[in-house]
Amino acid sequence: MTSESVLEKELNQEKKDVNIAIFKIIDGIKEILEEDRKQKQPLILSLNENLLIKTIKEYFKNEHKQCLIGITGESASGKTTLVNYVLKALRKKLYNETYTSLCCDDYYKDTSEELKSAGSYEALYKTGFSFDKPSAINLELMRAHLISLKHGCGVNAPEYDFVTCESIPNRAYKNPTRAILAEGLYVLGDELVDLFDIKVYVFTPFEKIKERWFARAISRGKTGAAAQHQFEDVNNTAQIYIRPTMKNADIVINGLASAEYIEEMTTQIINLVNDVINFYR
Repeated sequence: MTSESVLEKELNQEKKDVNIAIFKIIDGIKEILEEDRKQKQPLILSLNENLLIKTIKEYFKNEHKQCLIGITGESASGKTTLVNYVLKALRKKLYNETYTSLCCDDYYKDTSEELKSAGSYEALYKTGFSFDKPSAINLELMRAHLISLKHGCGVNAPEYDFVTCESIPNRAYKNPTRAILAEGLYVLGDELVDLFDIKVYVFTPFEKIKERWFARAISRGKTGAAAQHQFEDVNNTAQIYIRPTMKNADIVINGLASAEYIEEMTTQIINLVNDVINFYR
């Protein structure tokens, strides 16, 4: 047997092992999802299974393939909680170089001078200003950053202060990792949706959104008439800009699922993938 045929045999075996590993991961995830459906508050409400299979195959067959995941939902729907607890599980099992995340909230345009000039949030709203339209966020910069990350270039993301309305540029360096999570109100809107390999929508009933929103408004310095006015704007603009984007989603997440359950489900999937990869390594 020639050295060339030995190499060819080894490569064929490697391809075979990769294919077996991929199908074991897919079958394992299907089992996890089946158990999820039995829960009182399941995490997954709907899922494009064909896309999931395709994405897993591409990701594991191409070591240079990057996966961009866009996560959206209404204000206070639970999308940030979803991302935070997915990342918490990832940090326990994987190196930070494996993933990175961007938040739409960090890309709000600086309106600190407008707030100072108006004198209060309530006065600012009376001028017709809205924090809940895509125009309030620098989606062009966020798009440029996502494209840079997808092409292997790191970026310096801004940071936004919700109390002062100040945008601080170049605040956090983001690595161009294989998995990139982007979360925010408008990530599945026309400006960004075409960038994502997997599109996720967090669905939460209106009354729960309202309850969460007012609790969070207090922590951001918004109370009384100012808070009420903004929530009315939040609800009205959600009907125009956010709720319709659920049709773009490949996965619909239950915003009522607990943070602990989000972490548990993520950990199960990570453990499954790690066990299969280690077995065939």
